[in-house]
Amino acid sequence: MIWKMASSTEENYLKALLKLSSENGQCTVSDLSKMLEISTPTANSMIKKLAEKKWISYEKYKPIHLTTLGRKMAALVIRKHRLTEMFLVERMGFGWEEVHVIAEQIEHIKSEKFFDRMDDMLGHPSIDPHGSPIPNKEGAIIEKSYARLSEVEIGKKYRFVSLDQSSAEFLLFLNRRDIHLGMTINVISIESFDGSLVISYEQHPKETMSLTVCERLLVEEI
Repeated sequence: MIWKMASSTEENYLKALLKLSSENGQCTVSDLSKMLEISTPTANSMIKKLAEKKWISYEKYKPIHLTTLGRKMAALVIRKHRLTEMFLVERMGFGWEEVHVIAEQIEHIKSEKFFDRMDDMLGHPSIDPHGSPIPNKEGAIIEKSYARLSEVEIGKKYRFVSLDQSSAEFLLFLNRRDIHLGMTINVISIESFDGSLVISYEQHPKETMSLTVCERLLVEEI
């Protein structure tokens, strides 16, 4: 029922605020305008509206803070987005690189019953197709701490469980390398000069991965 109070634009702001706060520990109007690619005056205008509705607390020249209600609303938008992505992959056969743009549109549907039914059909998944946690119906997000592939040790095995970055371009790159969630990665060696890794996985006995790629792949030791 909570999300019915917010417009699609307001939901996008709340979602961006939660993401920035989680990543940086705080969020400023400047941060928000850069992320949403809007002018500072436009961001300022919306921030004032959100503050009036008690979804954020804000003082001029100070960081923006989501209130308890604002944080829950943002998390529920993310829940709808990630459930939609999972449904598109699991039930409709979309690739994980295709679902973000579609989910951006569907996440603004106001019907709770629609997303509850989607959740039931999927068997109540805890993560989306990119390994990100799906918030529960109360807006709680259970974050897990994973290592980056760039931080692992030689000779050990790891399971690829999540992504730090999931742009369509990057996901298509992973597709071409047959890299997918759940796969086991064996670390053969680490190049001291540039941090690139030589790894093996499934039908690939020896592949070199750049540091840039390895920093975006999140893993857990097996």
